[in-house]
Amino acid sequence: MRPLRPLRPADGAEFTARARESRELHHPWLSPPATAAAYEAYAAPPTAGAGAAKAGFLVCERESGAIAGFVNVNNIVLGAFRCGALGYGAFAHAAGRGLMREALGLAVGHAFAADGLALHRLEANIQPGNTASIALVRGLGFRLEGLSPDFLHVDGAWRDHERWAITAEMPPPGAPHRTG
Repeated sequence: MRPLRPLRPADGAEFTARARESRELHHPWLSPPATAAAYEAYAAPPTAGAGAAKAGFLVCERESGAIAGFVNVNNIVLGAFRCGALGYGAFAHAAGRGLMREALGLAVGHAFAADGLALHRLEANIQPGNTASIALVRGLGFRLEGLSPDFLHVDGAWRDHERWAITAEMPPPGAPHRTG
């Protein structure tokens, strides 16, 4: 089975059950859809005229195909910017098993591929206390670009976020850096 695949409406029951089981793990960092109606809106393709403003994927266990997490590229802007904002989360039963590292690597590759989203830049905005998420993007080669105070409204308050980014020209982790 593929570890990363597009969201499907039929995945709603499994996704929302996993989201409810994972509330403690996700709090206070994120709140994935935990009801059928919320999942339906989350998995819906962009509306007419909105362009490809988002791309959503499920992280799946290779052996069983069970949903282990999710990856989203949100706020996609094309033209001269060609950028998207990365969002992701593992579900509690799959946390700490390396599935998200593999899936995020695949999602980044898809985002930069000419036959994928053809982006130039991906950003990940992470609350400073979310050390697991910071370690994940750092390990994938993202660079820290700064702090955005009161950046996103999460868990009832405006939260500071570190801005991490990677561009298509940056070498993947472990690869030699390009020189001049």
